[in-house]
Amino acid sequence: MIKEDEVFRIGRLGKAHGVKGEVSFQFDDDIFDSVDCDYLILEVDGILVPFFIEEYRFRSDTVALVKFEDVDSQQRAQELTGCDVYFPRSLADEDDTPSLAMLVGYAIVDATTNTKVGRIATIDDSTVNLLFELEDGRLIPANDDLINNIDSKGKVITMTIPEGLLEL
Repeated sequence: MIKEDEVFRIGRLGKAHGVKGEVSFQFDDDIFDSVDCDYLILEVDGILVPFFIEEYRFRSDTVALVKFEDVDSQQRAQELTGCDVYFPRSLADEDDTPSLAMLVGYAIVDATTNTKVGRIATIDDSTVNLLFELEDGRLIPANDDLINNIDSKGKVITMTIPEGLLEL
């Protein structure tokens, strides 16, 4: 059984495309194209299930059309609509620099006080300045100048957090 801490979210499936089982895939991270992996993990009814990729093609910088093995009809593809898509951390960890999507779930530790500030719920990249949104709703700038260390094994980011920022 695949556990949540073994994967990270990279996108969501959209509508079925055509009648042969293709489905649109809106992705935040294109790691599936750059790392040798022949499957993606879908959350189906709360369970993480591997689906093997037969083929895919890009429609834009953030959308691909994916054909999974054994998904051979429009009806079967429609059943997958809305499923969150995940990628195995074990395959992505081979790279020294984690992607933004991989950082979701990491703990933030203040370098000055060495205390845990919170856990990253999402990454807000809707503006020029990236923000870590913590589970409690607080926002912390994801600025390289503030990040001291990223521990991929321990899933911890040590940051120098400006005084007063956490009180906003």
